[in-house]
Amino acid sequence: MNVISLSDMTVFYGPVRGVSGVSLTVGEGEIVALIGAIGAGRSTVLKAISGLVKPREGELVFRGDDLRRIAPATRVRRGLVQVPEGRRIFPSLTVRENLELAGFGVGGGRAQRRERLQAVLERFPLLGDHLPRLAGMLSGGEQQVLAIARGMMAEPKLLMVDEPSLGLAPQMVESVYDLLVQIASEGTAVLLVEQNVTLAFEITNRAYVLQQGEVVLSGPSSELADDPRVVAAYLGRAAASPAAGS
Repeated sequence: MNVISLSDMTVFYGPVRGVSGVSLTVGEGEIVALIGAIGAGRSTVLKAISGLVKPREGELVFRGDDLRRIAPATRVRRGLVQVPEGRRIFPSLTVRENLELAGFGVGGGRAQRRERLQAVLERFPLLGDHLPRLAGMLSGGEQQVLAIARGMMAEPKLLMVDEPSLGLAPQMVESVYDLLVQIASEGTAVLLVEQNVTLAFEITNRAYVLQQGEVVLSGPSSELADDPRVVAAYLGRAAASPAAGS
C-alpha cells in the first residue's frame, strides 16, 4: 500500500518553477531515496508534502486523503513528519524538553504523551542518559539522533529525512542509517533526501533522480547504482561493464 503518492506535481515560487510534473510513491516499510544536485528540487518536494509550499498542479495523496486541503499542522498529527536538514533542534532546551515539545505538537493526554516518550527512549537508548543535557551540548551525531527521535514522537506513517549524514563522522552516519532501516522495518515509510548517493543506495529500496525540477530516472536502487548516467553524475566511478553475451 502506498503511504504517499505524488502525481504530476508542479510547484512555482512566484514566476520561477521549482519542480515540474513530479510523480513518486513510497509504500509501507519502504525507504525511498530522492537524489539530485543542489537546486534540483528535492527540498521543494518535501516542502510540498509537508504543506510549506502549495503545488500549482498535480495530486498529493497521503493514505488515501487529498493532502492539498489539509493544513500543515494537521498533516503532522496524521503522521506525516519531516526531519529537516540541519536538525533544527532547540539547543537551549534539554533533550527531554525537545522530545516533550514534539509530543505536545501532536496532541493527546499526559499519559499518552508519557507512553510515547517512553517508547521513543526505548527505540533510541542513546538519548536516555542525556535527557537533562542541553541539546546544544550534544555532538552532531547525537543531535541528528535527537532530531529523528523527535520526529518519531509523532508516531509517523511517513518520515521524511533531509540530509541526515551531513557533517557527521562515518561511524555516526552508520548508526543513523541503522536507525532508519529499523524504523522502516517496523512499517514506517521513509523518504530520504541524501547528497551522499552511495550511502543512500545502500539502504533504500528505490530511488528517484531529480534534475532541474523533473524526475529523469527512477527504479530500484541496485539498478540505478549501475546506471551510467547516475554513475557519471553522482558516484564518481566507472559503470559496471555488461556481461559477455548480454
